[in-house]
Amino acid sequence: MMSRFDEQLDLLKTSMIQMGALCESAIANAAKALTDGDMELARKAMEADADIDRKEREIENLCLKLLLRQQPVARDLRQISSALKMITDMERIGDQAADISEITLLANNRASGANRDSTNHVAEMAKATIKMVTESIDAYVRQDLELARVVIDYDDVVDDLFNKVKEDIIRLINEDTANGEYAIDMMMIAKYFERIGDHATNIAEWVEFSITGRHRNGAGKVMGRQQAGK
Repeated sequence: MMSRFDEQLDLLKTSMIQMGALCESAIANAAKALTDGDMELARKAMEADADIDRKEREIENLCLKLLLRQQPVARDLRQISSALKMITDMERIGDQAADISEITLLANNRASGANRDSTNHVAEMAKATIKMVTESIDAYVRQDLELARVVIDYDDVVDDLFNKVKEDIIRLINEDTANGEYAIDMMMIAKYFERIGDHATNIAEWVEFSITGRHRNGAGKVMGRQQAGK
């Protein structure tokens, strides 16, 4: 018979899946709004941020109850404490998807059929980051160390795509300086996708910690950048 503690751990896993799904949907809507010019999807991505925030508070409360009432040890303790770290990154992913959509609402007014083609690599970045978020949460739920490490390595793919976006933007401006404002919008959006990849990497690193008891950087990738003043 499953204990109350095991039931709550299962609830934690389910809640993490739900929060991850909200993040994935927000990224997907933000990306589709950008590539298709669908402003309704952009607004949905912005509205999803509030749902992600609520889910973060719900999971945080559950984790604190588990820590205070059950006093878990060893791997169970790591799993719960890692979840607390992960939801911070997931909340930031929701913020950044909303930021992307907010810029998209402005960029759409400056877009033309010609420069819409410049969003191709940005769209690839979106797909790559969705993959990272999905697999990092799956790795946590399944406690799959190999998958967590695959996600960490996959961040290089997002970084490479970011470099391609920068090349696209330079070419876009060279073709017509009137594209300058739109190019800046695309650069900001690409940077947000790059940061989402960083947050997904953080999540995967906390999954690794929850399994092994060791964190490869001592702190998440984004946190480390902030501490370095970057």
